[in-house]
Order: sequence, then structure tokens, then C-alpha cells
Amino acid sequence: MTLDLPLIWAALIATAVLLYVLLDGFDLGVGILFPFARSPKDRDTMMESIAPVWDGNETWLVLGGGGLFAAFPLAYSVLAPALYLPLILMLLALILRGVAFEFRLHGRKHGKAFWTAAFAGGSLAATIAQGLVLGGFIQGITVRDGRFAGGPFDWLTPYSLLIAAGLVAGYALLGAGWLVWKTRDELHGDARRWTWITAGATAALLAAVSVATLIVHPRVAAQWGFIDGAFTWQVLPWVPIPILGAAGLAFIVSGLRRGSHGMPFAGAALVFLSGYLGLAVGFFPTIVPYDIDFRAAANADNALGLMLVGIAVLLPLILGYTVWVYWLFRGKVSGDAGYH
Repeated sequence: MTLDLPLIWAALIATAVLLYVLLDGFDLGVGILFPFARSPKDRDTMMESIAPVWDGNETWLVLGGGGLFAAFPLAYSVLAPALYLPLILMLLALILRGVAFEFRLHGRKHGKAFWTAAFAGGSLAATIAQGLVLGGFIQGITVRDGRFAGGPFDWLTPYSLLIAAGLVAGYALLGAGWLVWKTRDELHGDARRWTWITAGATAALLAAVSVATLIVHPRVAAQWGFIDGAFTWQVLPWVPIPILGAAGLAFIVSGLRRGSHGMPFAGAALVFLSGYLGLAVGFFPTIVPYDIDFRAAANADNALGLMLVGIAVLLPLILGYTVWVYWLFRGKVSGDAGYH
């Protein structure tokens, strides 16, 4: 039996990106919610809730980006120049956020205020940049003769801005759900209120993005089974995807009404999974929408096979460490006494 190495690597990279979005998404969301905290003590608690995991969460971004470079070099060579500016903005914002995370802990009164603002600003800027990257990706890349042939600002459109706004709301929802799960007392109550607000905003923006995508991008609409504005029977296999998103929203609402601590975060994760699967349906099997197939962009099989041996060793270690850290710090957190 011959392994389909390009498909395996496409699945590995897709999984790494999904895990990054879910895991780093909630700690970016905590940063986005920073300005709405009642007090410095609450912000300390918010940071303490993500302190053991935030840097590990970004491992999945490295794995996804590095995997794309190594396994699909043609795709990397087209996507990188097409999205250089928002990618650079994202990396700079993540660096600022990381520095602010460490420096805020040791800053004095005015210094702490500066690094607090830097952490919130870096989180928001990184999220917006990721939304612009995603929007530029979905709307398609101009490719001629296997090279990027567009302009440096092709990614900047009303559609990509809508995507960015949706991602900000979605990450804030993940962050609020995480704080519902991990905090107590007054901050826990605030997190529930933030979850209600961000769930409504996320649902509205997700619906707007879905409609805009079908209208603006006919090739995506065709993938979903909408031809010339009318649906065909091809849409039926994909019906479970929006149902999954609706189930996620129902989880959030039910969890908030029942006083559950974990359901809102689980529901937010389901909403993101639904959106991610819907995105995959829209452009698969192309890896550079909508011109380069993932097989055509793949590295040679011998290279993919050699790298697969390495990832077979590395991936269980990363997953094992991630699970261990989340289990170790599984309790509630407070600003005074750490985890319980």
C-alpha cells in the first residue's frame, strides 16, 4: 500500500492551523478583552489564566508555516509574497504581545500601564492581521506561470476587512469562554456577559461572511453547490457543517443559561470548527485558491517521506506536552493564589 504523502501532509498542516486558531485564538481573545476588565487585579488574573500555555499555543503556527514551506514549497512561494504585509504585521504584533506579556509582570505603575496597552494592542493587531491574511487567501491569489502576479495590496478589500472583524469577534468569544471556564467571582460574571455579547457578534458576522463569500466568490459558491444563485443537490453533503456551527451556538447559550463553566468554551470551539470545515469545502483541493492544486504544489515524495518520519516522532511529543500542561493547570485561577 502506497501512502498518499501530499494528502497526509495537507491534513497535517490543516490540523496544525486549526489547533493554532483554537488554542492561540483564546489567548489572543483574552488580550482583546483586556480593556474591558474592571481593574488591574482582574487583568492580572486574565494573564495568569493563559500564562502556562500561551507560548506553547504558538508552536502550532510554527508547525503550520514551517510545514507549508517544507512540504508545499510552490504554494509557499506564491502565498508569501501575496500576503507579505499582513504576515509581517502579524509577526510584529505577536512579538510585541510576547514582550508585553513578560515585561508587564515586572513593570512599575506607568510601565505596567504601557505594557498592558501593548499586550491588548498586540493581541488585537495580530488578530486583525490574521483576518486580513485569511480574507486575502479566500478571495484568491493572482497566479501566472506558477508565480504571484498581483499587487502588494490585493488582500486589502472590504471582504477581507469583514473577515478580520469576524475573527476579532470570534477570538474574543473564545477568550471569554476560556475566562468563564478558568475564573471565579466577579471576573467570572464579567466573562459570562462578554460571552453573550461576543457570541451574538460572532453569529452575525459569521452569517455576513458566509453570504458575502457566496456572492463575491462564485467558485466557492459552486463548491458548496450554489450555481447561478440557486442551490443544487450538491449542497446536501455539506449541510452538517452549518448545523455544527448552530450546535456550537446552542451549546454557548445553553451553557450560559445553565451556569455551566465549560460549555461556552466548547461551543465556541465548535463554531470555529464549523467555519474551518466550511472554508475547506470552499477551496479544496487547491492550496493556492483557486489555481494550484495541493498535489501540484507538493515537494517530491522522497522528501515528504523523510519529513514524515521526523514529524511522526515530533508530533506525539508536542501533543503529549500540550495535553500534560493543560491537565496540570486544569483548575480555576485567581490573581492572588494561582491555580486551584
